[in-house]
Amino acid sequence: MMLGDKIPAIEAERIGLIYKYFPEETFLSEAEKIAITLSQLPTKGLAFTKRALNKSLDQSLEQQLQTEDSFQRKAAATNDFSEGVSAFLEKRTPNFKGD
Repeated sequence: MMLGDKIPAIEAERIGLIYKYFPEETFLSEAEKIAITLSQLPTKGLAFTKRALNKSLDQSLEQQLQTEDSFQRKAAATNDFSEGVSAFLEKRTPNFKGD
C-alpha cells in the first residue's frame, strides 16, 4: 500500500487481498450468485458480523473477544438461529426470516 505496487486480480485473490477474482465475461453472473447467497443468510447474524468487524479496528483483543461473545449470545437468541439448528438437525435448507 505504501509503494502503490499494482497487483493483478488473480494474485490479489491468491494472497487473500480480495475474496474472489472473476473474469470480465462472468463477473456479473458470479456477483449475482454471491448476492443471492447473502440474501438467503440470517440477516441479524450478518449484521452482528459486520458490527464485530467494525469494532475490531478500535478494540484490544480482550475487548474484541467480549464483543464477539456478546454478539454470539444475541445471535443465539434469534428465531433464525433456532431455524438454522432445526434445519441442520432435520437435514433441510433453512428458511431464515430475519427474526
